[in-house]
Amino acid sequence: MSKQPISDFIEKYFLHFNAASLVDAAKGYEEQLNKGNKMLVSLAGAMSTAELGKIFAEMIRKDKVQIISCTGANLEEDIMNLVAHSHYKRVPNYRDLTPQDEWDLLLKGLNRVTDTCIPEEEAFRRLQKHVFKIWQDAEENEERFFPHEFMYKLLLSGVLEEYYEIDLKDSWMYAAAEKNLPIVCPGWEDSTMGNIFASYVLKGELKASTVKSGIEYMTFLSDWYTENTQENGIGFFQIGGGIAGDFPICVVPMLYQDMEREDTPFWSYFCQISDSTTSYGSYSGAVPNEKITWGKLDIDTPKFIIESDATIVAPLIFAYLLNM
Repeated sequence: MSKQPISDFIEKYFLHFNAASLVDAAKGYEEQLNKGNKMLVSLAGAMSTAELGKIFAEMIRKDKVQIISCTGANLEEDIMNLVAHSHYKRVPNYRDLTPQDEWDLLLKGLNRVTDTCIPEEEAFRRLQKHVFKIWQDAEENEERFFPHEFMYKLLLSGVLEEYYEIDLKDSWMYAAAEKNLPIVCPGWEDSTMGNIFASYVLKGELKASTVKSGIEYMTFLSDWYTENTQENGIGFFQIGGGIAGDFPICVVPMLYQDMEREDTPFWSYFCQISDSTTSYGSYSGAVPNEKITWGKLDIDTPKFIIESDATIVAPLIFAYLLNM
């Protein structure tokens, strides 16, 4: 199949250094899928606020990703953008803000992520009453679900439709909900929705056990990884660092060492996009080879690291994979 303009441009001009790593990683990702392997994509940082959903949703629809690991922030911020997009405020001169400028944004209910302010009232509070009812209904029915499953229920219920401010096809969470795509969301408790849930627990209005825990996410992932590596491999495409990447990649050494399943296959591909300073001992900045010593990657696992801004690199790789 002939490539389209973006893909042709990348292959023609991205020839050296980080640009060449981008091309190599994209071709390695494509090769994994062509082999019948599956791909985990991990989302750290504020990729949903960066509106990665505009292209990531299509990756999900076109079966270019089979499981996602993301922070609680990315889980909820895609939905916040869906229902409150027009209320977001961009601050191009964010590098020049004084502490007083930052305080003034807080007083206006604007929580800043780099150059973008999330509108607290329209985004968080617009969702709160609806998600509380879903939590409450589950508890009354003695049901328990993962954080992302509650978000899926929220989206598929239709209660947010009156608030939609962007094209639904640009929401990666809605695309994932439609496919009931597996997600692991480690450390969900530190997200805004996690904080809101904790407040209801503190007030005695909900039980902590209504939302399934991180340990249950790990056991789910263990079963999923085992089942899906019976015949083919699973690749690991990591955007940023932190818990969104560290949590899922550890499932392999856990199965191999702690469960003593010595036939557990390593991840079949690894790529990380990161602008973190390269540093051994720093998870986000460690080079891929260090992961060999932790039993996560094999000697021959295709390994790529692209030292650049994920908001630039990820859309280009996804465009290549979508033949744009």
